[in-house]
Amino acid sequence: MPVNRRNALRGGALAAASTVLLTRPALASAAPAAQPAQPAVQPAVQPAVPAATAPIVAAYRQLQTGINRPSPERAAALANLGRVAKAYNAGLSVAGGDAPLWTDLPLGPGSDYTTSMYARLRAIAVDWGTPGGALSGDPVVLDRVKAALELIYASQYNENVGEIGNWYTYEIGIPYYLLHTLSVVADQLTADQLARYLKPVKRFVGNPNLRANNASVVETGANRADKGLISIVAGAMLGDTAWIRTGIDALTDVAGGGAASVVAKLDRAAGDGFHVDGSFIQHDTIPYPGHYGIVLLTALAGAIHVTQGTEYALPQPLKDKIYALVADSFAPFVYAGALMEPVRGRMLSRQGETGHDIGHQLTVATLVLARTASGKTKTDLNALAAKWIKEGTYAPFLKIPDPERFAPGPDLVATPGIEFAQDMLASGARPARVVATHRTFGQQDRLVHVTDDWSASLGVSSTRISRYEAINGQNMKGYHVGDGVLYTFLPNAKGHYTDAYWPTVDPLLLPGTTEHDGPVDPKFGGVPVGPNAHTGGVSWDARHGTYAFDFENWDGSLVAKKSWFFTPAGIVCLGAGITGTAAYTVRTTIENRNLGEGGRGSLLADGRRVATDLGKAAALRRPRWLHLEDVGGYVLLDDASVTALREDRTGAWRDIDTGANTKGTTTPNTRRYQKLVLEHGIKPTDAKYAYAVLPGASVIGTLTAPLGWRVLANTPVVQAIRTADGTLLANFFAAGSAGDVSVSGPASVAVGRCGFRTQLAVADPTQLQDSVTVTVRGRSVEVPLKGTFGATKIVAV
Repeated sequence: MPVNRRNALRGGALAAASTVLLTRPALASAAPAAQPAQPAVQPAVQPAVPAATAPIVAAYRQLQTGINRPSPERAAALANLGRVAKAYNAGLSVAGGDAPLWTDLPLGPGSDYTTSMYARLRAIAVDWGTPGGALSGDPVVLDRVKAALELIYASQYNENVGEIGNWYTYEIGIPYYLLHTLSVVADQLTADQLARYLKPVKRFVGNPNLRANNASVVETGANRADKGLISIVAGAMLGDTAWIRTGIDALTDVAGGGAASVVAKLDRAAGDGFHVDGSFIQHDTIPYPGHYGIVLLTALAGAIHVTQGTEYALPQPLKDKIYALVADSFAPFVYAGALMEPVRGRMLSRQGETGHDIGHQLTVATLVLARTASGKTKTDLNALAAKWIKEGTYAPFLKIPDPERFAPGPDLVATPGIEFAQDMLASGARPARVVATHRTFGQQDRLVHVTDDWSASLGVSSTRISRYEAINGQNMKGYHVGDGVLYTFLPNAKGHYTDAYWPTVDPLLLPGTTEHDGPVDPKFGGVPVGPNAHTGGVSWDARHGTYAFDFENWDGSLVAKKSWFFTPAGIVCLGAGITGTAAYTVRTTIENRNLGEGGRGSLLADGRRVATDLGKAAALRRPRWLHLEDVGGYVLLDDASVTALREDRTGAWRDIDTGANTKGTTTPNTRRYQKLVLEHGIKPTDAKYAYAVLPGASVIGTLTAPLGWRVLANTPVVQAIRTADGTLLANFFAAGSAGDVSVSGPASVAVGRCGFRTQLAVADPTQLQDSVTVTVRGRSVEVPLKGTFGATKIVAV
């Protein structure tokens, strides 16, 4: 099994994750354990784990091996685990000497394969320790696990090795897999053996507050939480109470006075950690609720779980803060059980970590948190988990056809996660309702728009937030993911972005973006921020809002002012000031939809069927509307012509991820796409566009949608619409006027009736101004904006 951060997140590296999987013994289900008798295994003469801290280790073991709650789904998952574990055990050699444990995983200092060795050993050990497992209780298997532990320690991972390559491997990845394994076989080891195998963990994670290979680096976010949990569990195995306390204290950064607390809410733009507006950032400039945030949450859930009922239990106020994170920072970005693409960073390219995979891990973390909560908090957390399980039909949480695909949680096939979910469902928990929401997260330059039927989000960038993250051989074609990508999520296409989208989509024509057809940045890579500060919008109510983006491409040869206006029926997309100085054709992509393998669906233009011969472009002259069967409608709000192209595209996951421990397979995937593109020509000057995207709309809905709004302005200074109820939604890129509203500087504005009064909503997308003056029907009001970091201010006028 190739080991990547996701497997590490699923299996080891997230012991935290694992941690989040199961209930501690005191919380185990009362359901009868209808399992066949297992061979007896004699415990070690002397318990290796001190009695005082043994409950922590026992709880952590349960996170690996489950609560033995029988069900057909558990049996199927366990069979998958057994298949994998038996294969790893069959290929394992414990002859020692220069012979590798597995022939395809060579030994050597700084080996890229050490993590994989521990991951395979962990799979064998967990199956051995799980009631009903294929290898369960087999004394020969136990002896092989113990021999392998010694061989890997002696040759690969001990207190004398140096960090070669990625620090994460030594300080988080391997320690997690090792702790998973040790927790299962701890009562079969001597205290000396346990201490021996934990020496390198003590060396690399003895101080979870700092990077072991560079003590000047203070750990933050998910990395700090991971190291905190590792310290708690490893300390418990040794009876090292100081190390346990250090791990707990790391969560709130006691040593640093709270400066790097993983639960503190930052009140500023960007920066690692959670923010007061619900944002979560990792690597300083990457919105990451869809990976590192969940890694962190999983570790926190694990810390609560393993310390519950012990003298090391986390204080209730800290637990309450952790519980609240689920609804505030994560739930808004979940659709049909999957995390939305704009908050997944470079993980878009990981074959083993689709939005559904990480969504399963969030579900497990939420279930574990609910198990340790009480009252309304427990009810609300269970309701979210139940909702995600119910809606996640594309990748069913309780059904795992392949142990390396869609596993609900951090372990190999997530037997504990399945058991935990079924305990919750059996309790009668009711799924949370879908609630219409328009929410802007100014501190990470993201938004979500949720309706009763569909949802949407944007991938943008600014001087605060990176255009993309392309590091460690990952996301190698993510050139434009921060250039204004409009993501739409539909109930009849829940697997749209999971279904080999990223290795097959045309990366130069992502929906919503305006790009030229010239070469991409020859220095592509890293985490570059955008060149302009103006990115953001205003939230009017739960169903309406705006978003603005002052776009400039990688070399400054193409600029545009772009706006999106979100309504219950769809999104009005306006662009102006589109100017290119390079000798390339400039294009705006209305749609580039993954229709699946051999997908069908008629395309209509003004009621006439458009030819969809593969690879043959159709030039549609000034259509008023388009409709794509089973996808939705598109309304053209100016006199633009559209190029329509249906094509099959083939790509492999290895094309976009070549990372040492994350690389995808070379297996070709072919998916059919429908492109709808606006052509602006070569070196356009002040070009513009105006169209609406109507997700899920019928033909009739497409025809009637324009009745819901009217475009008031589309210039480089202001872009604005007025809705049917008279509400004005406007994005000003500079001082200007639209309708009966004018502003003194850049702002996103909404003006409308609220009861018997006129209400004004204002936000500063630049996040640079102290205030802006807004004049409505001759009445001026100065709106203070300093320190709001893009948040909406409501004012009565």
